[in-house]
Amino acid sequence: MTRETLVSVLEEIALLLELKGENPFKIRAYRTGAEVVESFPGDIVKEAAENNLAGTKGIGDALRQKLHELATTGKLVFHERLRAEFPATIFELFDIPGLGPKKVKALYEALGVDSVSRLREVCESSEVAELAGFGKKSVEKILEAIAFREKNASRFRQEEVAGVVEQILDFLKAHPAVSRAEAAGSWRRAKETVHDVDFITETGDTAAVTAAFVEGPFVENVIVRGETKASIHVAKGVQCDLRAVSAEEYPFALHYFTGSKEHNIAMRSRALTRGYTLNEYRLAPTGGAPGAEKIQTEQELYRFLGLDYIEPELRENAGEIEAAEAGDLPRLVAMENLRGTFHNHTNASDGKATLKEMAEAAQELGLQYLGIADHSKSSFQANGLHADRLLSQVREIQHLNDGFEEFRLFAGSEVDILKDGDLDFDDEILEQLDYCVASVHNAMTQPEAKMTERIIKAVSNPHVTMLGHPTGRLLLRREPYAVDIPAVIEACAATATVIELNANPWRLDLDWRWWKHAAEMGVKCAINPDAHDAEGLAFLYYGVRIARKGWLTRKDVINCLPLGEIEAVIGA
Repeated sequence: MTRETLVSVLEEIALLLELKGENPFKIRAYRTGAEVVESFPGDIVKEAAENNLAGTKGIGDALRQKLHELATTGKLVFHERLRAEFPATIFELFDIPGLGPKKVKALYEALGVDSVSRLREVCESSEVAELAGFGKKSVEKILEAIAFREKNASRFRQEEVAGVVEQILDFLKAHPAVSRAEAAGSWRRAKETVHDVDFITETGDTAAVTAAFVEGPFVENVIVRGETKASIHVAKGVQCDLRAVSAEEYPFALHYFTGSKEHNIAMRSRALTRGYTLNEYRLAPTGGAPGAEKIQTEQELYRFLGLDYIEPELRENAGEIEAAEAGDLPRLVAMENLRGTFHNHTNASDGKATLKEMAEAAQELGLQYLGIADHSKSSFQANGLHADRLLSQVREIQHLNDGFEEFRLFAGSEVDILKDGDLDFDDEILEQLDYCVASVHNAMTQPEAKMTERIIKAVSNPHVTMLGHPTGRLLLRREPYAVDIPAVIEACAATATVIELNANPWRLDLDWRWWKHAAEMGVKCAINPDAHDAEGLAFLYYGVRIARKGWLTRKDVINCLPLGEIEAVIGA
């Protein structure tokens, strides 16, 4: 039992009660309870199991007993009975943007919509037109959302597979017959989403390794099992494929199964021009070419073909081979290069931790500074700060800084870019901050020209330090809004505005495909976790992966600068 499970059950109860049309106060009690559990400072599971939550604000006696039951038995009878009143597939509907409990309830009661497939039926027919709030435009958006969901149904964000990648690699490397093991495929290339995960092992006993793999503790079901290959499903339906190969085959298999397909084609073509064939198992001479020297690593393979080693993140056939031949590959930014970060939230807006807790977490990670950028007032759904609360936070940050040695909190704000490109705070407020992150949070359906004009106007404000999550996308959930990215990059270059690489794995925005161009234009990057709690600072890991994929070096990323130098860049 985990804190996350307790929160999930309470939130689901609130949804189910809303579907039943229960008393709003009762619904709110469960939502409040979920918030209390999520932000509880101690071991909430232990306290619930020992029934020690009496007197906890936001948790009444009835909810306390339910948490006790859940923590001690692993289930809640009340929750299970509620679930039994609805088809299990009804929860699919909440994954469709724009469908809240009220609309789902209306669809379910009036038209029997209990799944995404049934939702598509009523939207494609004229049935849904009978319901209030389902006009032609909203129906079109629902159908677009369903199509988007189906297109990405078997894809997973990085954080959804990171844990299982680590678990399986540790498992494989611990096997006595395994000499080397690596995760390959799109995971190794740091793609923003993955379809499956490939694992390559070097072993002298392929049958033993594949047998162990399909019997591992992470296996949900076995898809196929052979002596050198095996495929399984793990949690959430992620497919994991294993190739067990010999020491002689390992560097070629790792290279081949890392990809990309386009990179591999270019490498095979390069090998052919030198008189060799290259595949997933070997490099072999053709015609009169001499035999290839023994190759034990990928580095040796690239060197044999006249190239500097190409990091996996760059292998997209996007100029990396030409750069490797010319000795012009960048030295990519690494996690250990980061000295601090910006765009982090506290419980003053929609975060879960205090200023002090966020500062302590940053110091534990070895960071020298942390920027606090809580939401501005127009983000009312995120408890955005009005000017008086913001300036009070600035004073609190100044007070905390007096007690730090070799660490600093920077006082900022994530200021909403309003529909017309104006900012949510006046300049007289912004000039009292150390920095400002300007972000779009509403009116995301504006035409491309209008959205582009809106963002360019915002970044032209001299008080704007950086542009936050520039396209507003939520991976596998929401498409980016229409915006002319080259024009925005050009505007940021002209105004010396930093562009954020939002490291939250739901965003990873700006997209890696634009960073090489942005850097060439002289635009600097800030890798920001958009952390809403102390654990969220760990999202920096995903941001660094995407920055590397975007060809960025430590010189391109402002938060690689140490305390004492970063101030001049952000204007603090």
